[in-house]
Amino acid sequence: MKRNLDMTALRALLAVQDHGGVTRAASVLNLTQSAVSMQIKRLEDSLGIALFERRGRAMLITTAGEQLLSYARRMLALNDEVVGRLTDADLSGEIRLVVPYDIVTPVIPPILQAYQRAYPRMKVQLQATHTRNALALFREGGCDLILTTEDICPPEAETLCERDLVWTGARGGTCWQERPLRLAVGRYCAFRAGVIRALDNAGIPWVAAVESESDRTLEAAVTCDMAVHTLLAGTEPASTEQINHGGALPELTRQKINLYLRPNEAAPGVLALAQMMREGWAGQVMPTALVA
Repeated sequence: MKRNLDMTALRALLAVQDHGGVTRAASVLNLTQSAVSMQIKRLEDSLGIALFERRGRAMLITTAGEQLLSYARRMLALNDEVVGRLTDADLSGEIRLVVPYDIVTPVIPPILQAYQRAYPRMKVQLQATHTRNALALFREGGCDLILTTEDICPPEAETLCERDLVWTGARGGTCWQERPLRLAVGRYCAFRAGVIRALDNAGIPWVAAVESESDRTLEAAVTCDMAVHTLLAGTEPASTEQINHGGALPELTRQKINLYLRPNEAAPGVLALAQMMREGWAGQVMPTALVA
């Protein structure tokens, strides 16, 4: 007799692996920790395999668990696509999402791809701009939800994750060693004032070698080793890299990626996209050893 896999248990497996352990998975799934642990145990019992190896409070996925994880991702993606196409008739319409230029990639594209698969009747209008403009649009009612990069989290927002602000330069470049330091700066960049303050406090002379509203222009300048730039760790274009400066440049601040929406006014489609944003950004900070 053929056995059926429990889709709810598979979703728990993905959540534990992607979000760093049972505690975070329970929060994302809106379940208790014991409920998530029971789902994993039920999945292990039904297949007769161990999915995680427990070492104290740490959970390491087994080889069998990795294999099941690969199948589970495909099964759940297909499940969500079918459910989205055949149900959720109320999830139709258009959403306006505003995101700062510097965090459009790499997380946003896969989130939007998954969202469109799950809710094909929803259309997302994506606008990239600066955090200051995004906040203005949101407060004027010109969009449904926004992401921002800020060093604080106001009461009306929630922080999805935190990232280090890092120095970036051309691959194998040397211009970061020159003085005055040649900067590529965004005209309305939220990081600009803090970066300049850090350089001034460190006594490092600098000059704005390239100033532009265009991220493409700034990237080109950095790629050809004309100047250095600052970005959130993990968002560097493939043509650049983090500078291993060994203390020759000042350390920069951590920045918060914040989500703004009006939960009491938001349509179901907006709330669904917001939840995918939470899960997508949480999945970017997965530790090697998962904490139970």
